Amino acid sequence: MRPQTLDEFVGQPQLVGPGKPLRLAIEQDELSSCLLYGPPGCGKSTLAGIIAHTTHAAFEHYSAVTSGVAEMRRVIRAAGDRRALHLQRTVLFVDEIHRFNKAQQDAFLPFVEDGTIVLIGATTENPFFEVIGPLLSRARIFTFEPLAPDDIGIILDRAVADAERGLGGRVTLEPAARARLVEFANGDARAALNALELAAFLADQKGSAAITEAMAAEALQRPVLRYDRLGDAHYDIISAYIKSIRGGDPDAAIYWLAQMIEAGEDPRFIARRLVVHAAEDVGNADPMALLIAAAAAHAVEYVGLPEARIPLAQATAYVATAPKSNAAVVAINNAQRDVRERAPGRVPAHLRDTAYRGAKQLGHGAGYRYPHDAPGHFTPQQYGPDERPLPRYYVPSDQGYEVKIAQRLATWWHERFAAPPESNDTPETPSDG
Repeated sequence: MRPQTLDEFVGQPQLVGPGKPLRLAIEQDELSSCLLYGPPGCGKSTLAGIIAHTTHAAFEHYSAVTSGVAEMRRVIRAAGDRRALHLQRTVLFVDEIHRFNKAQQDAFLPFVEDGTIVLIGATTENPFFEVIGPLLSRARIFTFEPLAPDDIGIILDRAVADAERGLGGRVTLEPAARARLVEFANGDARAALNALELAAFLADQKGSAAITEAMAAEALQRPVLRYDRLGDAHYDIISAYIKSIRGGDPDAAIYWLAQMIEAGEDPRFIARRLVVHAAEDVGNADPMALLIAAAAAHAVEYVGLPEARIPLAQATAYVATAPKSNAAVVAINNAQRDVRERAPGRVPAHLRDTAYRGAKQLGHGAGYRYPHDAPGHFTPQQYGPDERPLPRYYVPSDQGYEVKIAQRLATWWHERFAAPPESNDTPETPSDG
């Protein structure tokens, strides 16, 4: 059922719609080296096949999975001969280009540079991580999106109606079954067609001329989850999970948690991120958040899946609904920036260690006042370095328990300085990591 022309191609209107640069380059046979990046079943290989049917250049298909270095050299040598003897270009399509190592990718560079080949690479992995920089600079990246539900519907309808290449005349597709196939395919045309073919087989075995919703459900079993623990989905979904926690949406956070668990993500990875963001995004606005996140991380180690999903969900809901403060991460970021950019301050003499013989002879500890001997267990004295007063790194928010912390610090600051010091500049937004 692969489309043979651009007019048959379904989806990706941002790339191959009327007047779009990629479509014009294909139609005018002026395609330059490019990378087709997107999830499985969205049309990358199909578009390469259309290019093969429309270009006047020689078209070579090369798979990074099944082909070796010797074949690559043969293809490039033949491309050089065509260019020298017949002035003919060669379009080289490399499927799964991200599977090549750095040295193998380097081998393409001189031939892309001198025009011996027009390289079209297809990848399901982020090319900025998986493709070497020199090759990225010589190729344009075209990003493919998962197919829309309407696109999947069109592809299914064509397959059911086409008697030559599809199932035309063999079965019909009930509306409820069609809707189920569209939803569960999750934008993957290949998954949709595979499920349709299996559902048609089940209908034939049961002597039915129609594919019912039950048959479609039996063929699908479960939705297609686009997830690779080393790929984009791994980073995108954990990012959505973290941002949902930070944004106070427990339902969204638990939804992304469920996706990761169902896709087989390591629960310890999830627990580690939860612990980090309990401190980064909640902090002292609710000190219990870090304790609960750490307890969930321990539970993951102690009981494992599937039961560990419950404490993970509990901790996720708690951290998402807790009052938010990023004061702790702002404080440590600002302090580390000062340590990196300014000369380090020395420890004042009255704060230095006195636990060894001879320390007092060096003046260590002289003038130190023990806070617990003072009213309120607080006594004003210098705790920062001698060279300069420290800026205000930790600024409690007006959320949760930090309100009480702010009141306590205000009292101490007035006793120590008569007025609170100015806060340091706020750093850039912390990374989700």
